[in-house]
Amino acid sequence: MLNDNNPLSPTPPVTQEVRVVPTSRELFLGFLGLGMTAFGGALPLAHRMVVERHRWLTEAEFVELLGLCQFLPGGNIINLSVALGMRFRGVKGALAAIFGLIAVPSMVVVMLGILYQHYQHDPLIKHLFAGLAAAASGLLIQMAVKIALPLRKNLVLAGLATICFIAIAWLRVPLLWTMLVMTPVSVLVTAKFAGRNDANSDAKKGAAS
Repeated sequence: MLNDNNPLSPTPPVTQEVRVVPTSRELFLGFLGLGMTAFGGALPLAHRMVVERHRWLTEAEFVELLGLCQFLPGGNIINLSVALGMRFRGVKGALAAIFGLIAVPSMVVVMLGILYQHYQHDPLIKHLFAGLAAAASGLLIQMAVKIALPLRKNLVLAGLATICFIAIAWLRVPLLWTMLVMTPVSVLVTAKFAGRNDANSDAKKGAAS
């Protein structure tokens, strides 16, 4: 394809995804805003901020990083902020992201704790927290659906995710034991099928040539 202004110069190819590398300041401000708005369920809003709004990660990269953060001890959103900061800006980025995330919630939690201590038996306060819990549940379900959608193209990964869901949600198997069993199984199965797909791809290329 030729450029309209200069017929002799080809038009540069159009990239499908524009990647944005954040600065430490952008990491701090991004997670600061997330900490100010994420009431009850931070992961759905983190997905929206990182993937959809700022485009720091693709959908697949976010899912992979979230899987790693869920395997590590501690809160998922805390792990995600540190991992994301380390990925782009090293230790400085990790500190910027984590401090941005916890700055406002820490102050809000202290104030809410004081208020709750005095008004915990008030019916209006109980209804308020019940409504926040319902909203957080809806956000988590929405994020789970978004993360699960890419798995529809890979029945093996979808099957592994379904097994984990059944074990934890229905059979009430402890999360730690589920992860200790399913993580190596998932790695082995994924590696096996990835190698098979690579072999098939090489065979197709050889046949085409």
